[in-house]
Amino acid sequence: MNPAILATVFPVIFVGELPDKTMFASLLLSTRGRPAAVWLGAAVAFAAHVAIAVTVGMAAVLLLPHRALEAVVAVMFAAGVVLAVREIRRGRGEGGNATVPSGPPMSARRTGLTAFAVVFVAEWGDLTQVLTANLAAHYRAPFSVGTGALLALWAVTALAVTSGRWLTRFIDATVLRTITAIVLTGFAAYAGWAAVS
Repeated sequence: MNPAILATVFPVIFVGELPDKTMFASLLLSTRGRPAAVWLGAAVAFAAHVAIAVTVGMAAVLLLPHRALEAVVAVMFAAGVVLAVREIRRGRGEGGNATVPSGPPMSARRTGLTAFAVVFVAEWGDLTQVLTANLAAHYRAPFSVGTGALLALWAVTALAVTSGRWLTRFIDATVLRTITAIVLTGFAAYAGWAAVS
């Protein structure tokens, strides 16, 4: 494992996921069930998505010539910028408010299964899944990228289920999405430069 790659991947995925819909879903589910069960269900779903993303990224490495791969990575990072900007606009339109579901508390098993299902479905084609695939292709280090991405996703989920309500009062999702868009623009420019040089 390459600690430098892990240290690069972790903050990118962490910031990308922090204001994400699955973070808010985990927060809301933890109000009706055990936070540990929410975290466990979400953690398993994220592990599946990271494995899929890293596999797709490494398949691209094997199938595409170097310059074509860098061009694809640049385009995908640019697509990530578009996704981040779209989330910024969506967040402004919704006002960033989430409502707490009403109803009786859920059992630990039901809470965990619900968290798994919500995260597994919601993360398909999500910004962080696309980023993980791109980073795996860019660095050609699936274990380091996968570990960094998974730790970041697990950390965001842990924050959501333990202190999510507090975080949403003090952290502006629009600012986080803007930072993500800027970082992705840098990655896209670098990958584009690597494709043409």
